[in-house]
Amino acid sequence: MEASLTARDRVGIQDFVLLDAYTSESAVLDNLRKRFHENLIYTYIGTLLVSVNPYKDLDIFSSKQMDTYMGVNFFELPPHIYALADNVFRTMQSEFNNHFILISGESGAGKTEASKKILQFYAVSCPSTRLLNNIRDRLLLSNPVLEAFGNAKTLKNDNSSRFGKYMDIQFDHQGGAVGGHILSYLLEKSRVVHQNHGERNFHIFYQLVEGGEEELLRWLGLERNCKNYRYLVQGDCAKVSSINDKSEWRTVKKALSVIEFSKSDIEHLFGIIASVLHLGNIEFEADAQGYAFLNSNQEMHWVSKLLGIPNQVLQQGLTHRKIEAKAEEVFSPFSVEHAVYARDALAKAIYGRTFTWLVNKINESLANQDTSRNTVIGLLDIYGFEVFNVNSFEQFCINYCNEKLQQLFIQLTLKSEQEEYEMEGIEWEPVPYFNNKIICDLVEEKFRGIISLLDEECLRPGEATDLTFLEKIEEKIGGHPHFVTHKLADQKTRKTLERGDFRLLHYAGEVTYCVVGFLDKNNDLLYRNGKEVMRQSKNAIIKHCFPSSEPDSKKRPETVITQFKSSLVGLTDILMSKEPWYVRCIKPNESKQPGNFDDVLVRHQVKYLGLMEHLRVRRAGFAYRRKYEIFLQRYKPLCPDTWPNWRGTAAEGVQRLIKHLGYKSDEYKMGRTKIFIRHPRTLFTTEDAFQVCKHKLATRIETCWRGLMARKEREKRAWAVKVIKKFIKGFMTRYQPACIDNSEYLAYVRQNYLTRLSDNLPKTVLDKDSWLTPPPIMQEVCDSHVQQAAQFCKHVQTSSLFRGKKENYPSSVGRPFADTRICKTNAALILPSQYSVPVVKYDRNGFRPRPRQLIFTHKAAYLVKEAKIRQRIDYSFFKGVSVSNLSDNFFILHVRCEDLKQKGDLVLQCDFLFEALTKLSVITNKQNYINVVQGSVRFDIQPGREGFVDFKSGQESAVYRAKNGHLMVVCRSHTI
Repeated sequence: MEASLTARDRVGIQDFVLLDAYTSESAVLDNLRKRFHENLIYTYIGTLLVSVNPYKDLDIFSSKQMDTYMGVNFFELPPHIYALADNVFRTMQSEFNNHFILISGESGAGKTEASKKILQFYAVSCPSTRLLNNIRDRLLLSNPVLEAFGNAKTLKNDNSSRFGKYMDIQFDHQGGAVGGHILSYLLEKSRVVHQNHGERNFHIFYQLVEGGEEELLRWLGLERNCKNYRYLVQGDCAKVSSINDKSEWRTVKKALSVIEFSKSDIEHLFGIIASVLHLGNIEFEADAQGYAFLNSNQEMHWVSKLLGIPNQVLQQGLTHRKIEAKAEEVFSPFSVEHAVYARDALAKAIYGRTFTWLVNKINESLANQDTSRNTVIGLLDIYGFEVFNVNSFEQFCINYCNEKLQQLFIQLTLKSEQEEYEMEGIEWEPVPYFNNKIICDLVEEKFRGIISLLDEECLRPGEATDLTFLEKIEEKIGGHPHFVTHKLADQKTRKTLERGDFRLLHYAGEVTYCVVGFLDKNNDLLYRNGKEVMRQSKNAIIKHCFPSSEPDSKKRPETVITQFKSSLVGLTDILMSKEPWYVRCIKPNESKQPGNFDDVLVRHQVKYLGLMEHLRVRRAGFAYRRKYEIFLQRYKPLCPDTWPNWRGTAAEGVQRLIKHLGYKSDEYKMGRTKIFIRHPRTLFTTEDAFQVCKHKLATRIETCWRGLMARKEREKRAWAVKVIKKFIKGFMTRYQPACIDNSEYLAYVRQNYLTRLSDNLPKTVLDKDSWLTPPPIMQEVCDSHVQQAAQFCKHVQTSSLFRGKKENYPSSVGRPFADTRICKTNAALILPSQYSVPVVKYDRNGFRPRPRQLIFTHKAAYLVKEAKIRQRIDYSFFKGVSVSNLSDNFFILHVRCEDLKQKGDLVLQCDFLFEALTKLSVITNKQNYINVVQGSVRFDIQPGREGFVDFKSGQESAVYRAKNGHLMVVCRSHTI
């Protein structure tokens, strides 16, 4: 909200709670429109996030954006889905309780994308280890798999979820994602066998046909042409410009591998998908008696092969029904119509049960092995409210689900708001809102609700039809104010209803349902011998989906709507046990066009998403509420008594502050831990005063800063004068014995002599006359120049390699170089050694440190541990050395790798870096083999695999493996 206060005059209001006209739907709409046209797609209502689908890519989801929102107070930055995700995560960690995020909205409003963004944020923000990274990858890649098998193109959305999904993300005590669990709700199985015009079947069918490898398609008996399969062309839009089936196929294949599906599982899975396509192409003809028979065995051959069921058994299962009469079993032949029904019912059952198996398999992969302490964040991505030209059983179920969630939403919102008021000791003011319990009761009430009447008609013996069901609900609930049919409507309304329609007035508006297909879809019956046929399958997944242990009860199974109702009760129980957070997704237009804001469409969504009710509840008379500490910290400069520091309690400080500001008694309330401000204008006036005060404070701070800089400059000049005086005094006493007065000057003389010597070295080491005349202080050293000459040469060689390039080079000048540093442990190793030095080698995978001895011979370098050679590097394979420009002791030895068995580059740390690399230069006779880099060094772990070492300066030296998998080397800063 603090960000909202600062930015309120730029583009609308960032938090609807701060709207003066918060009860006006037009004001809310105007604010949404204004922000949408400036690509500001997120707006708050307190902690609820409203998201408007931009229908274009925006540069607001980068890693940099994630870093910006990590660990920041919820209201400090502009509204963003990352802010919500971060606040949920930090609240869970601090309070040790469970939370859920309810993502709702129409089909095409961006619910699935919002869910992905939240998952991606947690994947980046959570702690990183190898185990946690595996879980994170599986959580992320479960999405494309479930989308492939559970999403489809509809008239409103090219990637519409045709099932409900609730995902629990489980975290350990350190905040690492350690597991997950997915619940699915009401897969739209009818889509497998039928699609409306302009819609497609589930994505996976098209991905397999368009993207599958030629060898795989031959094995499955498929052709690369979707138009050859009846189940894929009923919507007449197999190709969609916005969907790249080939690319999505590659993503799904990779995801299945990461989630640890075995090769056998994948083969059986795609075999099932192909078998469904072949089932759809099986055709029946009527014989002389009107019974169905198969006119082609080609498709039957492939179904039989892929499912591992004998052809004859499968053929009988599709053309006959088994009837038990007392102790006898009789096979009754199907008519063509019944055979088609049996075929489609089998296809739906196979796909539906396979989808359930798929979800369970993913759950096995995500299972958390450590249950010592877990907290949970749930993500509910549920189908949005749907209104099509023709609305059937599926839309009735989906809209009933939305009614239940809206009821839960209002209950939880009112409950949390009222609890806060009671906890703070503020009198609760009742908020008017539409209670949709009347609609929920209309649908689910026992004995009188639509669900009960539908089940009753499905189970009734005799000739029950969709129209008899319609007649029953007309008889039982005909007078309900939210229900009307053609028969019950007045003359004007009757013109908008067909005879087989009924209309419900939902909280989101009117929806007309066509009862045709209600009974069949609700029964969703698979003939018993269909199950028996499937049990003979040799396909491992089908055997699991149709277990022999499944009872063949003569009692009819629960209907689809009853199962769905029970699952919603279970979902409600799950959600009621957790703390709620909300993302409300809005679709700005029906044509999916960026920049197009349809006022009528958005107004409808604002209404049915309950945004106005939530806003009224959230305000409940007060536009702003903040803990005393936060309010005082922000506004204390406005009162002389509280600035710069307040010594009393925060509540007393706030009381003193608002008294100084002149708040009237009806403008605020003091709670136990928070201040409540009634009107936005009161808060805006306070904020405007704060901005003016902040400007004055900035001027004062600038003045103080300039004064500080001036004092530092004066101290710097005084120091310079002192140094110059000391230099002059040292020059005057240069011939005297070393003392406090001339010690620094004599050190300068030595360094200057060595520098000049490096540019004027004698042609031979033993030629005394060609050496530069040393200063008196160096005379003693130069008397032993024959012994020291080799050291000078080494230092000169080192200077040519590192001077001006590496921060800690100057510290090497005064350090004598040794001929070798072989340790006692490795002395037993017989090698024609030119030079040996102890090093620390860092593993290529995991960067664990290993103490080693590095030995240079005439032909090769050796890495040795306890007199055993660990690696030999022939100089002919030697490519060079990389070092950083900082003051670390790391170097990377690059070697050429020609096969996978050969080890890659070496990452080494050596306390005698300059000595070792100078020696290597002399032995290999390579002068330009060292590459001094800044920031990061790439190295080869093995052919085709790369690693990185990152270098940076810091207060303290450190070496560790970073979250991104790189080796991070932190060096204490020096000046070159």
